[in-house]
Amino acid sequence: MASLGDGTKLFLRDVLPDEIVRARATLKRGDGFAADVGERLDASPERQIPPCPHAHECGGCALQHWQMGPYLTWKSGLLEAALRRAGYAPALASIVATKPRTRRRIDLAARRDGATLHLGLHAPRSRDIVDIRDCHVLHPTLAALVPPMRKLLLSLTALRREADIVCNLLDTGPDLLLRTDAEPTTQDRTRLADFARAHGIRRITWSRGGDPPEVAVLTEAPVIRLSGTNVTPPPGAFLQANDAGEAAIIAAVLNGLPDKLAPRARIADLYAGCGTLSFALAARARVAAYEGDAPSVAALRAAVNANGLAGRIEPNHRDLVRQPLSAKELSAFAAIVLDPPHAGAPVQIVQIAAAKIARVIYVSCNPAALARDAAVLRVAGYSLLGATPIDQFLWSARLESVSVFARQT
Repeated sequence: MASLGDGTKLFLRDVLPDEIVRARATLKRGDGFAADVGERLDASPERQIPPCPHAHECGGCALQHWQMGPYLTWKSGLLEAALRRAGYAPALASIVATKPRTRRRIDLAARRDGATLHLGLHAPRSRDIVDIRDCHVLHPTLAALVPPMRKLLLSLTALRREADIVCNLLDTGPDLLLRTDAEPTTQDRTRLADFARAHGIRRITWSRGGDPPEVAVLTEAPVIRLSGTNVTPPPGAFLQANDAGEAAIIAAVLNGLPDKLAPRARIADLYAGCGTLSFALAARARVAAYEGDAPSVAALRAAVNANGLAGRIEPNHRDLVRQPLSAKELSAFAAIVLDPPHAGAPVQIVQIAAAKIARVIYVSCNPAALARDAAVLRVAGYSLLGATPIDQFLWSARLESVSVFARQT
């Protein structure tokens, strides 16, 4: 980002700090303008050649042109700046870096153009699709599916013009959710079954528009192991971006819990999903898990029951935006762990602050939302015990983090 003399912000791609460029504003974006770089007058010594051939055209990665050392320093700075805006003087743990070709989730866009099918990710600030031939972020198992998937989609009459495919890599292999603009025919379903058999895919589900997904192919239940527990997630379920990122989040959360918990202590796991943190927390105390997505709660409940954990984990279906847990409800817990979506938890955090719980552990994927919510905790008397930046969104401007807050009782 750069600023004009009058303070107007310019949002630039493929530019590094202290570089001098000529740029042209193209469209309004928030409180500034997106701009295209026309000429680079002075390049940074931190600049490198991006490893991916799609780096300059694909909207998936924005920072492959930055050397890893200064890039990670900048990433850590995002968390530090957010916590300083909230009123803290943070001392961060070392950033946890994840490796290329480890991402286990991708949402691919597809568009039919006559006899050609475009399959890949959108270009920056555009609906145009960049055909992906290689991806330096994506796990090789998912990357290997892209060429045969292109051929499959071109053969489906269920795809008239546009589709998207959510690909999750589980412990049992790829799990696909296909959203198309027409109904699949019997022949389409046969082709999907053949594709699944050829590529070791246990489940392919299909949806049109906003309709609930239906199973198109199911040979066995797909499974992901969360802290040693087998879970069958719903189609297109949210997963942490890669194994290393998930492990780092869990480790930071567990390290942030109080050293001593009473034998019957309870932990609230808010925005629990399918139980990424719930199963890990259950080794330390009883867990009440709250999640607004009904299929995710059903998957969590099924795994809890199948593994004899009903006495340790209590799944609850609750929309924490429309019906946040009250301070009174939260007061029964020894600690609160929350992992909200990108927008953060502006409604729920007010009740958390009022509950005066001794320990709050906030998992964030958006430093701006964290800064706003952490400020509410600071006003309520919470201090910051520590914060860990986790770069599981490699070469993007997004940052995962775990921040631990404590209040004197």
